[in-house]
Amino acid sequence: MEKTQVAVYYFPNYHIDEKNEERHGQGWNEWELLKNATPRFQGHQQPKIPLWGYEDESKPEVMEKKINAAFENKVDAFIFDWYWYDGASYLHNCLEKGFLKAKNTNKLKFSLMWANHDWNDLFPAPRHGKLHNFANGMVNESEFDKMTDYIIEKYFSQPNYWKVEGGLYFSIYDLPALIKGLGGLDKTKLALQSFRAKVRAAGYGELHLNAIITARLVLPCEENLENQSEIISFLGFESVTSYVWIHHYELPDFPLSDYSKARIAMKTISEDLIKKYDIPCFPNVTMGWDSSPRTVQSNRFDYLGYPYIPIFKNNTPQEFELALRDAKEINEKLMLTPSIITINAWNEWTEGSYLEPDMENGMAYLEAIKKVFT
Repeated sequence: MEKTQVAVYYFPNYHIDEKNEERHGQGWNEWELLKNATPRFQGHQQPKIPLWGYEDESKPEVMEKKINAAFENKVDAFIFDWYWYDGASYLHNCLEKGFLKAKNTNKLKFSLMWANHDWNDLFPAPRHGKLHNFANGMVNESEFDKMTDYIIEKYFSQPNYWKVEGGLYFSIYDLPALIKGLGGLDKTKLALQSFRAKVRAAGYGELHLNAIITARLVLPCEENLENQSEIISFLGFESVTSYVWIHHYELPDFPLSDYSKARIAMKTISEDLIKKYDIPCFPNVTMGWDSSPRTVQSNRFDYLGYPYIPIFKNNTPQEFELALRDAKEINEKLMLTPSIITINAWNEWTEGSYLEPDMENGMAYLEAIKKVFT
């Protein structure tokens, strides 16, 4: 059995970006939501306070600390949530100025998960759910071509770009948006084939295309995709995985749902998904969930749809370790090749799913990974 690789999603909204400043004011980043989070009901633990402080992830010295912590605790790769809107990249300075400029960047692999969903104003979201749409996630053929040229030049050229079975790992979040923007299934297939050809022509070998699969809608902009497995096969993807448990498991109790129940359910759901697809399906482990910092804090916290949705309780480092062991056991039992798990997330602080140390648990979640995968 080959070694299981651990790949962790990284959400890069904790540095200054000019688009964010246009929308929210000078100096704004998502730390502001976390700083202003409040308990929404009795026993609710907010705000979460980062042990390292509210650091600027676009600074190489800040990223060096993150890279060391990931490497020392058996994380193999960061999968950066990556954005492209209106002809330009967005939230890219975390990766380009921080991670890639870090002195120790070679310790950790990295790859992209193109988060091609609409960018709604959830920062914070009002109760009524009538969200302003800052940017459309769909791209047409010429825009896709421009975007992939940028990706090949900026990222695929890096020596530590993550390869899976020899192919450059590139994941796509929103398949319905991809297909709509490119004009249908046949045109989408051609666009992906063109992307592959450009990568080969640039001398970087093959692509490993990964699709994010969902059974439940979470973000307001998401849409269902019928015949998901057949479409993924038609488009030629090499693998699938999930972004977060709540794309497959509905938290049953509001405001608090038990993590251990979700963990047990997700073990069965993960095995069923692996059997459903004729390409590798990488199990996902989610550390926690609490999207209440993305709600207007003065509003009543009711069950109204994202981000006004249930919160995990009892997602302790010990329970997280059990979830990791479940995922590892699935890979070993089914002898999956390649053996990979994805984790949500390194730093989804305002969704309550983060491995970075906080004032309550310190490094315990990262240490859980080290325990399981040493």
